[in-house]
Amino acid sequence: MEVSAWLHIGEDGMVQVFTGKTEVGQNIRTSLSQAVAEELHVPMAAIRMLMADTDLVPFDMGTFGSRSTPDMALHLRKIAAAGREALIDLAKEQWQANRDDLSAASGKVTHRDGRSVDYGALAKGRKLAAMVTDATKLKPAADWTIAGTAVPKVDGRDFVTGQHRYTTDMSLPGMLHGKILRAPAYGAKLKSLDDSKAKAIEGVSVVKDGDFVGVTAANPALAAKALDLLQAEWEGGGGPSNKELHGILRNTTDRGDAGAKIDEALSSAAHKLEQTYTVEYIAHCPLETRASVAEWKDGKVTVWTGTQRPFGVKDELVSAFSLAPEKVRVIVPDTGSGYGGKHSGEAAIEAARLARAVGKPVKVAWSREEEFRWAYFRPAAVIEVKAAIDAEAKLTAWEFHSHNPGGAAIETPYDAPVKSVRSHGSKSPLRQGSYRGLAAAANCFARESAMDELALMAAIDPLEFRLRNLKDERLRAVLEAAAERFGWKGRKSHCGIACGIDKGGYVANCVELEVKDGSVELRRIVAAFECGAIVNPLHLKNQIEGSIVMGLGGALSEAIRFADGKILNPAFSSYRVPRFSDVPPVEIVLLDRKDLPSAGAGECPIMAIAPAIGSAIQAATGQRRRAMPMK
Repeated sequence: MEVSAWLHIGEDGMVQVFTGKTEVGQNIRTSLSQAVAEELHVPMAAIRMLMADTDLVPFDMGTFGSRSTPDMALHLRKIAAAGREALIDLAKEQWQANRDDLSAASGKVTHRDGRSVDYGALAKGRKLAAMVTDATKLKPAADWTIAGTAVPKVDGRDFVTGQHRYTTDMSLPGMLHGKILRAPAYGAKLKSLDDSKAKAIEGVSVVKDGDFVGVTAANPALAAKALDLLQAEWEGGGGPSNKELHGILRNTTDRGDAGAKIDEALSSAAHKLEQTYTVEYIAHCPLETRASVAEWKDGKVTVWTGTQRPFGVKDELVSAFSLAPEKVRVIVPDTGSGYGGKHSGEAAIEAARLARAVGKPVKVAWSREEEFRWAYFRPAAVIEVKAAIDAEAKLTAWEFHSHNPGGAAIETPYDAPVKSVRSHGSKSPLRQGSYRGLAAAANCFARESAMDELALMAAIDPLEFRLRNLKDERLRAVLEAAAERFGWKGRKSHCGIACGIDKGGYVANCVELEVKDGSVELRRIVAAFECGAIVNPLHLKNQIEGSIVMGLGGALSEAIRFADGKILNPAFSSYRVPRFSDVPPVEIVLLDRKDLPSAGAGECPIMAIAPAIGSAIQAATGQRRRAMPMK
């Protein structure tokens, strides 16, 4: 890997770093800057991170799967370390010095005799002709001075003062605003269109391309008025409803070779469990809805859009308009959240279609209702569990069939001599895709709920039951840390506990709650988390707290309702996300393992909150809730 493709040093000593990762609110701009500053030996203020511009940065698959820290941060650390050594080599050449007499610190190379030269002067007029090799050495986490500390968010003031410009804030000379005509139901086809009234408005253009119909105007209000004047006739469309969902998702289960052994264990068990757990579709609800600005010049389209996959959206544009790759540029301003919901480029294609037709830049910003109706959802799930324990409350068999959500965190961390764990695809009636943690939340809900039910059958404390069946020392450590901070042994009210492993992270949650008049009132949440060496403890806590709050929605209130090809609750007035009033005090315990590589933390912390709440509801009511949301 060539250093110069990822890192440039200016004559003023400023360090420009290039990455295809996107900043969607997870503060990865900050932690990646810390990684470079640490290995290059420069202050944070000297780093400028250029992110997610497909014309300027190296290719990247996208920002998802909690891979930015373990992959990109590690990669940039190696780039920075190789760059540092190249700068020392340049100083050696300039001074004809013994290399052992040279060291790098604070953006300069210093000779043992006191001479020093700034990085900018060394790099003037040159590329850093260095390569990352297996010999490139990195600082151990125990020696970090910038990484591992709670440095403030880069450009944080711009976000809290409103200076940052999101895609929805952008404006280009001559720019128009676009609105799209949407079908009344999924699968409906446009039969006829009367656009005469819309076209009669001065400055309004109507663009039709097959079933695609959009309008442009000088401002959003005028575009919305023109859209309302379109008289469209549709045919077809429709689909099933929530009532049919779980029957649609459940597949015929192939039990494999372990089926007979599991049945034998079940027949001789001291206690056995056979239960089904379900999870509804939920929406991402990003703070910033999908938005794009598109401009065509000399046959090339440039699109500014909020996405987690800039190169993926570029590929979509290349395909949609039959363009050469060099004729498409995607730029991602720091974006108002994604949660896995912004992998695709619908708004980018819509804006580009309108812009090409009218010959001017066009902005398309989805309404909240469009976001609910036409974005994809977190997959619904049906999960079947069979399990057996002996007289000593040790697992003897474990069978787990997860229908539709996927295989994330599907393996049980508990020791079972006979087990079968399988993920089964389903034909989803609604469009579905990635979501924070994806299948981990569903699979963990089913697994940890089942473990709680088994503990109750055996009349054993749910923490003790988990520890008795657990060999993974890292998961044991977070369980014990959460329980200790929570005061689990001395608890007197209605409490629950759960844990999980995903993408290199280890999490445990303890919850205290009351149930009054059928409503859950959370009193306290404790989370213990471990993801190797901590890069930024403050931002890590923010990630964990954000995941927990987001997880409360799926656990207690969020569910997409649908019938006849229509979303029935496409607004926050009928789709309840957590409010501040729903969130109790949240305590975070961080386990910093400087002896282990840093893993990501954007997803794993969401997975255990729902089953912990379910555990506490069981303690409060004597009833097990096996469906998310647990109303």
